[in-house]
Amino acid sequence: MPASAIAFDRYSQLQDETCEARIVAAKAALGKRAVILGHHYQRADVYKHADLTGDSLKLSRLAAETSAEYIVFCGVHFMAEVADILTFAKRTVILPDLNAGCSMADMASLAKVERCWREISQVLDPDHSITPVTYINSAADLKAFCGEHGGIVCTSSNAGKILEWSFKQREKVLFFPDQHLGRWSGYKMGIPLEEMPVWDPDEPMGGLYAEQIGKAKILLWKGHCSVHQMFQPQHVLKFRNQYPDGLVISHPECKFEVCKLSDYVGSTETIIKTVKAGKPNTRWLVGTELNLVSRLAEEVKPEGKIVQFMAPTVCMCSTMARIDPQHLAWALENLVEGKVVNQIRVPERDADLARLALDRMLKIS
Repeated sequence: MPASAIAFDRYSQLQDETCEARIVAAKAALGKRAVILGHHYQRADVYKHADLTGDSLKLSRLAAETSAEYIVFCGVHFMAEVADILTFAKRTVILPDLNAGCSMADMASLAKVERCWREISQVLDPDHSITPVTYINSAADLKAFCGEHGGIVCTSSNAGKILEWSFKQREKVLFFPDQHLGRWSGYKMGIPLEEMPVWDPDEPMGGLYAEQIGKAKILLWKGHCSVHQMFQPQHVLKFRNQYPDGLVISHPECKFEVCKLSDYVGSTETIIKTVKAGKPNTRWLVGTELNLVSRLAEEVKPEGKIVQFMAPTVCMCSTMARIDPQHLAWALENLVEGKVVNQIRVPERDADLARLALDRMLKIS
């Protein structure tokens, strides 16, 4: 951060209402020079200021298409990295709070994935037999790893298509960092669960025998989303007992057992579209992040639809919620003053290789 930038401590004690007025004023002053991208999981008092909203895939496309000088990304670190990569560093990408990360993304590091690749090579030649697939919820250097090794990126909305492409390249897939998305996507393709063993990066050879690696179609990384792991099969069963005509929709980051019990499984965009397209006066149980569920419930209430959060306890993505009105006001008012704070810039080599993997995904999608 430049020494001349406005320090954040001047904003930390501001009331939300004050910040809202200042955000609106700053957006007006910046005009078309700045665009705010907002992920569906963002808190309501930040989401309302987004110019463009969506899930990871949609925001990836929007980042690539925008002509704004500044992209202010209300999401998490890996999303801002993707925006920088897909705009060829020709836009200035800003993450209002650098602490907005993703616990799932942190479960797979480049060092661990490279060690996994080396250990697999003791059993077979991974560069000729395995396509590495990383969920978009991952760091730029892991996307670069996939680009370098003939792999690809996926999102929760296109994982099935990406796996189809991957198996056309090589007979096996290494899928990281979310085991649940990989398992559900493989299951929908008809791959038996026993052919999708979990690779534990903290165990020698992933905790697997050579025979298991040889028979595997998909090696699933031992990673998960802490929010989606809160949802349990008993939550669905209780809902079914109380509301036999109710409908259940879950995100594929949920456990396999929860997905199997659901009427629908899909990305955040799919969840929103499915519930909105549902018949009036229906009741829905939704297994994904609380901010999205609460916003969706309000939007469909006029149609008599009841949307409820799957878990009995409140659980939201703490890192997704890190960006607040104070940080957004700080980032925007610095831009008005001609100062850039919290710029996200991916190293050139990583960006070039990651772009290969992302471009493969976007062409398929």
